[in-house]
Amino acid sequence: MKKDIILAGVGGQGILSIAAVIGIAAVESGLHLKQAEVHGMSQRGGAVESHLRISDRPVHSDLIPEGECDMILSVEPMEALRHLSFLSPEGWVVTSSNPFKNIPDYPAEEVLIAEIRKIGNHILIDAEQIAAEQGSRKVSNMVMLGAASAHLDVLPETLEIAMRTLFERKGEEVVGMNIAAFRAGREAAGRG
Repeated sequence: MKKDIILAGVGGQGILSIAAVIGIAAVESGLHLKQAEVHGMSQRGGAVESHLRISDRPVHSDLIPEGECDMILSVEPMEALRHLSFLSPEGWVVTSSNPFKNIPDYPAEEVLIAEIRKIGNHILIDAEQIAAEQGSRKVSNMVMLGAASAHLDVLPETLEIAMRTLFERKGEEVVGMNIAAFRAGREAAGRG
């Protein structure tokens, strides 16, 4: 088993929290893991990317070669499209339809959505709306993790335990909201 995942978004959207949850769950599942993070601007709003490689065998490089990525998991549609050269022919794009307009010439939303819909294997959901229904738009990253979870080769229950581990210092309400968001994302992607 091998999964190469690119996590993409902009600063402040919770990309590194998604990486942490997947990483904790992978280690708890006895899998090998390598991760490389590329941060954009140090302030909120810069591009953030993380290469995450999970395998049942040792992983020797933390960077995913172009054309070999199994999944692009993005919390923002333009960032999903920016990484398409990494996607394998059988790979999945899982992205939120909610744009983060951090540049003056941000493309028209309908153009971005049309491009994503051209990809054979894609999941496109309104993560912010689903997160708001769970109590806070801040958990839209866990909605996206839920939507992608069926393609991760890590059990959903293990991902929920990892969320508890990561967020428990913030209190039970935060843990519960993140797990609810994760489950709502699974449901929205048809994996409930």
